[in-house]
Amino acid sequence: MNLKYMKAAINEAKKAAKIGEVPIGCVIVYNDKIIARGYNKRNTKKTTLAHAEMIAIQKASKVLGDWRLEECTMYVTLEPCQMCSGAIVQARIKECIVGAMNPKAGCAGSILNILQMDEFNHKVELTTGIMEDECKEVLQEFFKSLRTKNKLEKMYKTSNNDE
Repeated sequence: MNLKYMKAAINEAKKAAKIGEVPIGCVIVYNDKIIARGYNKRNTKKTTLAHAEMIAIQKASKVLGDWRLEECTMYVTLEPCQMCSGAIVQARIKECIVGAMNPKAGCAGSILNILQMDEFNHKVELTTGIMEDECKEVLQEFFKSLRTKNKLEKMYKTSNNDE
């Protein structure tokens, strides 16, 4: 495991924040090289499927010319949801390194651990809590900023209605 890859995932998350998306970032590493990057684009692309992990998996598959990503490691800033966890298993990703856990929707240990279910034919090596504080901080700053923006917009609407 290499922290530079989680830092790269955090940089991807910051790209999402800049366009108003929930800041989740992901990189996929093969032979000690980043082969794919992704960040959350659900609102931008208007699709549930545009999670950071899904985008990165698609890019990595294209780079390697195969849907099997057996020798790849994924670094992701927030614990994957059920959809992304399923895709990680389906893609046969070797290892998943997670920054912050997601107690409300995470499926790499919080609610379920889809990545390591005995019932599936593939299990993903899992490491959690890597650069957790930094990953949480990006999310917390985004939501704090969003709440402030919403509060200001509400105040502006109220003051314009008074005229």
